[in-house]
Amino acid sequence: MSAATTRSRTPDRLCAEAVDLARTAAEEAAAPSVVGEHVSAVAEGDRVVTHFFECKDPGYRGWRWAVTVTRASRAKNVTLDETVLLPGDDALLAPEWVPWSERLRPGDMGPGDLLPTDAEDLRLEPGWSGEDAPPPNSVVSTEMAELVEAEDADVTDRAVVPVRGSITSVAEELGMRRARVLSRYGLHSAADRWDESFGAKTPMAQAAPASCVSCGFLVAIGGSLGQAFGVCANEFGPADGHLVSLSYGCGGHSEAAVMPKPLRPAPPVLDSMATDEFPLRPAADSGSVPSTDLPAADLGHS
Repeated sequence: MSAATTRSRTPDRLCAEAVDLARTAAEEAAAPSVVGEHVSAVAEGDRVVTHFFECKDPGYRGWRWAVTVTRASRAKNVTLDETVLLPGDDALLAPEWVPWSERLRPGDMGPGDLLPTDAEDLRLEPGWSGEDAPPPNSVVSTEMAELVEAEDADVTDRAVVPVRGSITSVAEELGMRRARVLSRYGLHSAADRWDESFGAKTPMAQAAPASCVSCGFLVAIGGSLGQAFGVCANEFGPADGHLVSLSYGCGGHSEAAVMPKPLRPAPPVLDSMATDEFPLRPAADSGSVPSTDLPAADLGHS
């Protein structure tokens, strides 16, 4: 055991009494209004003492100003070592840092943003690289490769190798001629997200008159996802242009209802076979005009 380990941790008397020196250093580093009462003095080593002061800054609740002072051996002059702001036991701390890859959420990307993909991303798997052997975990399996080789050997005598049926053509047809493609995990993760947004359990689908599988506005897609999803092409629907589950539905279903025709007024009826008599003067017994005021002669020019 070294001699430094066996030394006493009792604070040095001269360093412990240098409270004013430590306070002045803290006020120079911060401001006099944010340096509070002296809390404690802790021995950091031989003739090295750290003084702690309260921090009154509202943004650093529970933090303390730590000022370390020291003196040389056999010297009575105490000097300043460093001044820092340290958190206390009940300090208000920032949350633990989380890598950006774990903080990223769907919809966070904006114009110009780049999202690098990890080489070991579970959502992807190797695609067809063009080599003789198909990559592992690929749709182009070893059995299919052996079958194609047998077909090629059968036509070797004719010196014609058919393009159709080769591994490359099959990979091209399946959309596998890329560096990486979606793995089974990636497909299931995407399907779960899309079904959560436009699936059978959404309130819109629960109130729909029918599902998208029978809607004329549904555009079919290829691949394995086409067995459960399609694209909505109803401009008035809530999912226009989105990938929707076949069990999703909305009020814009093509067969939901037949639009009633607007009512048209009946054409006017004209009776041209009869005439209506309009008297020139009211009847004498009608009481509308006194008979004494009526002229004796017919109306006409004087």
